[in-house]
Amino acid sequence: MYTAISTKLINIAAAALTGAVVLFGLGNGAAHAGNQIVARVSLSQQTMEVLVDGRPTFAWKVSTGDRAHVTPTGSFKPIRMHQMWYSRKYDNAPMPHSVFFKGGYAVHATNFVKRLGQPASHGCVRLHPDNAADFYQLVEVFGPANTRIVIVK
Repeated sequence: MYTAISTKLINIAAAALTGAVVLFGLGNGAAHAGNQIVARVSLSQQTMEVLVDGRPTFAWKVSTGDRAHVTPTGSFKPIRMHQMWYSRKYDNAPMPHSVFFKGGYAVHATNFVKRLGQPASHGCVRLHPDNAADFYQLVEVFGPANTRIVIVK
């Protein structure tokens, strides 16, 4: 158990330090193009792999759109973020740690963790609350301009 927690903290710390290099211009004085986050969501696998500077850092189960609700595919930049958002469309459903990438579509936390790994959402990408908080923090540190959310079939 300690190994999993320690590894997670080390990964977050490494990502944060890399982000600090970008934000504060530490190091050789020139930020390089590698200071990026790419979140690759696979609809067929129901997973999200997060690459930090091209290195696989996290792999999480997700729930994307069910049969009646499509999750858009493509490459997106975050357009807005909310620590807590309530869906106006779906009865004020809570959407903690929301990173919106297209209109009303977001990567966000869910309380329906038993459904992770299978399609279950209205089109958003749902994550375990801990993972959504980690992803939100990474996007805050690196910035939306340095983040891509890539959704593939």
